[in-house]
Amino acid sequence: MIKLQVIGHLGKDCTTNVVNGKNVINFSVAHSERYKDASGNQKEKTTWVECAYWTDRTAIAPYLKKGQLVYAEGSPEVRGYTKNDGTQGTSLTMRVLSVQLLGGAKGEAGGDDAGVPSNAAAESDDLPF
Repeated sequence: MIKLQVIGHLGKDCTTNVVNGKNVINFSVAHSERYKDASGNQKEKTTWVECAYWTDRTAIAPYLKKGQLVYAEGSPEVRGYTKNDGTQGTSLTMRVLSVQLLGGAKGEAGGDDAGVPSNAAAESDDLPF
């Protein structure tokens, strides 16, 4: 098994759907890195990961809001697609095995805005989800 781990901010509020009788929470995570190019100019690169979390524990969904910092891990898959302009593109997707809330939304000071303790694991027995 190949395992992907990502820490980043959610790009938008999650969506919850039922597919073939199973619950799935879909969300996207952005991870940004800053670096200097060969000329010494500051650059930033953002990688997006489209996530699908197949679970019966959908009570975490209200906490997966745009800007929320999360840790997610699971199995990666690279998918090819045709862009609107006809060129080929690729996207990184992940079938999520676990997700953790890590703190407040991007730009907020202190803990998270959802009232859930930071570092709370979605699989913890102490939480309602």
